[in-house]
Amino acid sequence: MIVPARLNPTTRDEALRQMATDVVDVVVIGGGVTGAGVALDAATRGLSVALLEARDLAAGTSSRSSKLIHGGLRYLEQRNVALVAEALRERALLLDTLCPHLVRPVPFIYPITHRMWERAYVGSGMLLYDTLGGGRRNVPHHRHLSRQAALRAAPSLRPDSMVGAIQYWDAQVDDARHTMFVARTAAHYGALIATSARVTGLLREGDRVSGVRVDDLENGGQIDVRARQTINAAGVWTDDIQAMAGGRGQLSVRVSKGIHLVVPRDRIHSTTGLILRTRTSVLFVIPWGSHWIIGTTDTDWNLDLAHPAASSADIDYVLEHVNRVLRTPLTNEDITGVYAGLRPLLSGESEDTSRLSREHAVVSPVSGLTMVAGGKYTTYRVMARDAVDSAVHGMNRYVPASCTERIPLLGAEGYQALWNARETLANRSGLHVARVEHLLGRYGSLAREILALIEERPALGAPLRGASTYLAAEAVYAASHEGALHLDDVLTRRTRISIEAWDRGLEAAAHVAELVGPELGWDHATAAAEIEHYRTRVAAERESQRQADDQTADAARLGAPDVRGSGRLRPAAPEPALGRG
Repeated sequence: MIVPARLNPTTRDEALRQMATDVVDVVVIGGGVTGAGVALDAATRGLSVALLEARDLAAGTSSRSSKLIHGGLRYLEQRNVALVAEALRERALLLDTLCPHLVRPVPFIYPITHRMWERAYVGSGMLLYDTLGGGRRNVPHHRHLSRQAALRAAPSLRPDSMVGAIQYWDAQVDDARHTMFVARTAAHYGALIATSARVTGLLREGDRVSGVRVDDLENGGQIDVRARQTINAAGVWTDDIQAMAGGRGQLSVRVSKGIHLVVPRDRIHSTTGLILRTRTSVLFVIPWGSHWIIGTTDTDWNLDLAHPAASSADIDYVLEHVNRVLRTPLTNEDITGVYAGLRPLLSGESEDTSRLSREHAVVSPVSGLTMVAGGKYTTYRVMARDAVDSAVHGMNRYVPASCTERIPLLGAEGYQALWNARETLANRSGLHVARVEHLLGRYGSLAREILALIEERPALGAPLRGASTYLAAEAVYAASHEGALHLDDVLTRRTRISIEAWDRGLEAAAHVAELVGPELGWDHATAAAEIEHYRTRVAAERESQRQADDQTADAARLGAPDVRGSGRLRPAAPEPALGRG
């Protein structure tokens, strides 16, 4: 039976009750893109699946990437052609079949600073990149630009920063929304999904892992989830899960921090993104709606894994490198948002994190436990397939091969037809066509559910206060269908208000709390606590970004505790819940 693809407090509680009573085929630890991908892969093979995430879907690495679906040009330079080819095959699948509503092509120009050898060297690499990516089938072919043509495409570039350029195409995605859609699609095919469910130990039957022990961070209490196979996809927390297995493990994950800046679109005049070479890596300037995302750094991190902090040194590094090519330098006052993410890299002999492998590994350190780590966002589906392939070897039954290359995510089916009919949808709904395009680009064909919500409650067709890019209906839908349990989930991951608004979402917070409160069963005290927690988080992040180094930045960021595990915010008594207003 296919269950409704709706994630909310009710479906979460029902999932936990079922997990506590049934023995599932596979329990997945981690609700990032790999864990969600594992759940989808296993569910579409006919296996019963439970997915557990300690915080929110995509709360860690999978919401803090560069938002690119790409092969990785620098891996060609490292002669890792197989990795690039694999990633570009996945890019084509995502663009064409799996989620064309979420992944879209984006152009970049690579400035050339040497007239002869560099153009030939980079051009040959771009030709190979296009060839591995299927030529013109998914994205346009690269082209060489003179300096004048490059300046027409990107007037903000300094003329003396280049002698010409090469333009090529890749793809981008809202990583947190994509991860959520992977999880919802897994739920559509029967997977049980529970966030705010922290795995605290592994269950054993002799030497075999037989499931996990879980703390319910919303309602309190503890349950045991029994499973025939356990798959760990916890990313940067891989070592913690290996410790639960008695320190037995074959993976060594090294954590690298990358930070990104978000600036308004009018601060850089360009019709294309930029890719700039730095001493150790590359720096991207990526179009992002009415903003640019600029990053990233690549440095070791051995502090708090849940909330990595960007220091003033990190911010200065990014500004310094991008300003080398801009006519009008960016300053701290131009920055609307900053975010820091962690990469789980497989350790190797190199001391330089930028040179560590982005390939993934799958191991089974003890019977009943499979672990997957490494990789990059673009290849999540391959990682998931390989992890499930490994796990099913321990099952005494026939399990079909992976079919996820042919399983579109929710919202993909019918998307193109609705996009073609966007003006008709706008006329019927009373929304501007730009609003309809915005909804289609975030929900695909599920945008019809948002439009139905607005038809039922017309007030939800109004913009959010303090974040006019988004409609009120989107906040309600995040709580009723997309698994958001806290204000932070809506402002940071279901939308990107926390990095796109000048005040980082402080004005929007009260309006969003008013909208999601009825869906989440909040009383007035709970709503006030959620708002106060969000304000404290924003203040801590701003303070951390004023600190000079990682240690002081980390200490400042930890001034705001996690909304999960910092005390129950959901009402414990039957005090009247917020009305729909």
